[in-house]
This record gives sequence, C-alpha cells and structure tokens, in this order.
Amino acid sequence: MPRVSRDHITARRQQILDGARACFTRFGYEGATVRRLEESTGLSRGAIFHHYRDKDALFLALAEQDAERMADVVAAQGLVQVMRELLAHPDGDERSWLGTRLEVSRRLRTDPEFQERWRARSAALATATRARLERQAAAGAVRDDVPVPVLARFLDLVLEGLVSHLAQGLPVDELDAVLDLVEGAVRRQDTASTGRRTGRSSNSSAGASTSSTVTSPSTLASCPQGSAK
Repeated sequence: MPRVSRDHITARRQQILDGARACFTRFGYEGATVRRLEESTGLSRGAIFHHYRDKDALFLALAEQDAERMADVVAAQGLVQVMRELLAHPDGDERSWLGTRLEVSRRLRTDPEFQERWRARSAALATATRARLERQAAAGAVRDDVPVPVLARFLDLVLEGLVSHLAQGLPVDELDAVLDLVEGAVRRQDTASTGRRTGRSSNSSAGASTSSTVTSPSTLASCPQGSAK
C-alpha cells in the first residue's frame, strides 16, 4: 500500500477544517451533526474522524487555527485589520472568523471543560496585540498617556462589540468609519491631528503601510517595527 505524503495529509486536514468552518458557522456547534459535516467537507465520517478524534477535537482545532491566523494578522497589520477582515468576509463566508468566534464565546460561557482546554490555546491573539502595541509605543506611533495593557484591552473590547454587532445582523454601512475612529483614538494625538489634516493615503486602506512619513488613520496598529526610527 503506497504511503500517503505529508502534503496530502496536510491538504486533507485543511479540507476538513474549511468544511467544518462553514458547517459550524451555519448550524452552530450543536447543529453541526456528523451528516452535515460529511456534506460540508465532502468526506465520510471515517475520513473526518481519522484526522480528528471527535467533533470536539475538530472544533478545537478549527478555533485554534483561526486564533493563530488572527494573531498573524495582528502581528503584521494590527488588531483593527482583523476587524476590517470581519467586515470584508461576512458570516457564512468560508474565510470568515465570525462563526467560529461566536461559537467559542458561547461555549466559554456554558462549557467549563471547553473553557479549560481553550484557555491554554487562546493566548496567541492577546500576546500578538500587546507585542505590536509595545513596538508601536517604542516607535512613538501610539499615545503615551495610556498604558499599553489598557490600549490592548480597549481594542479587544471593540472587537467583541463588533462581533456582537455583526452577529445580530445590524447595519454595517458606517463601520469602516467607526474603525477609523478607533484607530485615531489609539494613535498619538499629535500625529492623529496631522493625519486628519492630510487625509488618508490611497495606499493605506485596510491598514496597509505607506511610504509617507505621516501615518494615516487606517494604519493604526499596523506601523512596521522601527518605522519611526
């Protein structure tokens, strides 16, 4: 019998996770039956649970992957960019983190065993957010009158509020502008006022860096390390 390559195993596990994400987003954890997981992944239950011990292990792996991906975005572009991506990929989109995030929040409130297992895996996002803010503080890009832990908590609360807003299906028309306001609240006030006078650079949408010496509102929490040296 030919050996299955590592690349094939990795691709199959990702296929399962992508299908499971769509299934959990649509039906929730309890509603994601094995039959629905089979339909969503295009694989049999035997194939699914060959790679993941049970549904709980599958969900935990999915939630952990999404948290790691969010942490990568934070490290590169800031927590506000995570929020912008939630807006860009609505609930039901297989790239969306919203469904998984909502289900994690629900299970943290109702499932003590899951809460204990998740606590050991959930530090990546908070660590990435705080580390990025510390780099920005050292570069003089964020306000220095508020401690970094408080800024990190502020952004985390905004993220939770955005998730709740989207989960309720409320209008999103002005949320990009709201996120600009959040960015401006965290930036140093002298550079924030300069940014308002000069306006946003056309190359700085969704938190991208620009070559200008003036940091635009959309690049809060996304200034590259050492950019102010």
